[in-house]
Amino acid sequence: MVAGFAECHDEMAYNSLSVMRNGRPAAVYRKCVLPNYGVFDEKRYFHAGCEPLIIEVKGVRVAFTICEDIWQLDRPAKFLEGAKRKDLIVNISASPFHLGKIGRRQEILSRCAKHFDCAVGYCNLVGGQDELVFDGRSMFVDASGRVACRAKAFDEDLLVVDITAPQEGTVTVKTVSAAVEHPCADAGDEASEVYEALVLGTRDYVRKNGFEKVVIGLSGGIDSSLTAAIAVAALGAENVVGVTMPSRFNLAETQTDAQRTAENLGMSFHTAPIEDALGSFHKTLELFEGWDDSGVAYENLQARIRGTILMSLSNQFSYLVLTTGNKSETAVGYSTLYGDTAGGFAVIKDVPKTMVYELAEYVNRTAGREIIPESVIKRPPSAELRDDQKDSDSLPDYDLLDTILKGYIEEDKSPAELTAAGLDAETVKRIARLVDLNEYKRRQSPPGVRITPKAFGKDRRMPITNHYR
Repeated sequence: MVAGFAECHDEMAYNSLSVMRNGRPAAVYRKCVLPNYGVFDEKRYFHAGCEPLIIEVKGVRVAFTICEDIWQLDRPAKFLEGAKRKDLIVNISASPFHLGKIGRRQEILSRCAKHFDCAVGYCNLVGGQDELVFDGRSMFVDASGRVACRAKAFDEDLLVVDITAPQEGTVTVKTVSAAVEHPCADAGDEASEVYEALVLGTRDYVRKNGFEKVVIGLSGGIDSSLTAAIAVAALGAENVVGVTMPSRFNLAETQTDAQRTAENLGMSFHTAPIEDALGSFHKTLELFEGWDDSGVAYENLQARIRGTILMSLSNQFSYLVLTTGNKSETAVGYSTLYGDTAGGFAVIKDVPKTMVYELAEYVNRTAGREIIPESVIKRPPSAELRDDQKDSDSLPDYDLLDTILKGYIEEDKSPAELTAAGLDAETVKRIARLVDLNEYKRRQSPPGVRITPKAFGKDRRMPITNHYR
């Protein structure tokens, strides 16, 4: 048996694994290659090991590695080059999910197997840890680089494999086969991958932090409807509470859609009008000369009243508040601090708005019936904080916005590079400036599941105080 652990050795910390025999540690390997990019900060905490570990098990010489040790495309596990014969390489990992990761991971494992001309056994963590989701998909790769078998994604699984032990005069394990019939679990399409990651990340964050139930502000819009669907899939309908909090600016049809979504999901649903509270706040605030009940501050006041109601329910009933903002809105600050950003976990904070629509369609398609009402999907998005408000009054079309945001955030392209690619210069400049200015909001918002190669937070650490030009 092999187990990973944080080791203190000679007053230094190491990211280590222990090989156990008969219930006792037989040998320790200390990770040699420490990643220090994106969400990884290992050089801040650990010292690097420098010695390979190769143990003979029933005639098979097994080399042990940890995650990043083999993630060198040009020369995988180069610290093993000078080591004695290796028949099998075992790699234990906590490799987090993001879109496109499985293809790159498989390529690296295949290159490693070919490079050393031996099989590779790869074991990956499954589950959620704060913003990260570990997708499992452990696998065995034979010496040709072929994936012999792969475990399920986003779920615990067991692989049992047979390897052909080397005969005298041979040097490597080249043949791997499933001892128990176990087809390779295929990667799903983009929507199914993201949905499963969101469900697992939400379930583990809620449960591991000691909560049983969650509460969501259901507006009748697509973001809150999708968040509710994910929460029900993660926790069960009996553990999800929806609250709609209408003001005079909320259309009757959006209120009806909020109720229909809750009914379709089988979750509890409550209506708590905020008009009286809004009037009381207005009475107090109009004591201040210059208070304007037709401006942005008045619009944001509505969101803050709703946030107060949800946090009060959390306080009273020990619910975790799930916020409903998506990556597109989070990027440009299209949200109210201490309003719709108030909560404990932001389920779709790394999901671009265009993908929100794809996921809503996916929910209905896989259910074989309408879960999220078609009217929710087709209606132009609106915050409904003033009469006849549309998101498009303040933001570009979401297809264009998400294209700019992907280039600027995930691909680290400058406004000049985006403009050179054919995007409108003034629009790019405005969106980039909004992203830069709203770092302060993102710092004060709850964590949420990471599904893209670069999310806000550890992936992208930028100063709040800036004068970027």
